[in-house]
Amino acid sequence: MFIIAGLGNPTLPYEGTRHNVGFDVIDALADKYNISVDGRKNRALIGKGIIEGHKVILVKPQTYMNLSGESIGGLVDYFKIDEETELLVIYDDVSLDVGQLRIRKKGSAGGHNGIKNIIAHLGTDVFLRIKIGVGKKPPKYDLADYVLGHFSKAEREIMEEGYQKAVQAVTMILDGEADAAMNEYNRKVQAKEA
Repeated sequence: MFIIAGLGNPTLPYEGTRHNVGFDVIDALADKYNISVDGRKNRALIGKGIIEGHKVILVKPQTYMNLSGESIGGLVDYFKIDEETELLVIYDDVSLDVGQLRIRKKGSAGGHNGIKNIIAHLGTDVFLRIKIGVGKKPPKYDLADYVLGHFSKAEREIMEEGYQKAVQAVTMILDGEADAAMNEYNRKVQAKEA
């Protein structure tokens, strides 16, 4: 069984913000594979289902971003998941271009407070993650204001493509092809001609 956790903030004001792209990918997976993410466990919305023959639990922590580890750590323990091979975390990254993916098997939090909290609760930084670029913060912008802001119409279209790529990457990772997914999706996306 695999836990696939998308990071974000609960409640309406945060919907569609840069910080909630993890939730958006969980929604895309839930839609495609007909999984209802409406159960509640360990301060998270969860949905159990099958993706390409693999049992999964889709997770949207409801603890707010900076305490994501409290929810995910408890779920890993409860479902007896091996975090190094059966946990996948999806979240936003301000160092990547809008819609760009970066897949990793381990690594530091890179300044992301949600990931920092997960590492603290799991006691390891070895777990699969898909980072989705939300674009670099403009100069003089407060980082919190930027990640809690919304995408432009043009950015949202690029993000929708990014979400579909993330869904494809998830299926590859579930099939044990994390390296192939990294080779496929960690390349820089060429900007489209205007």
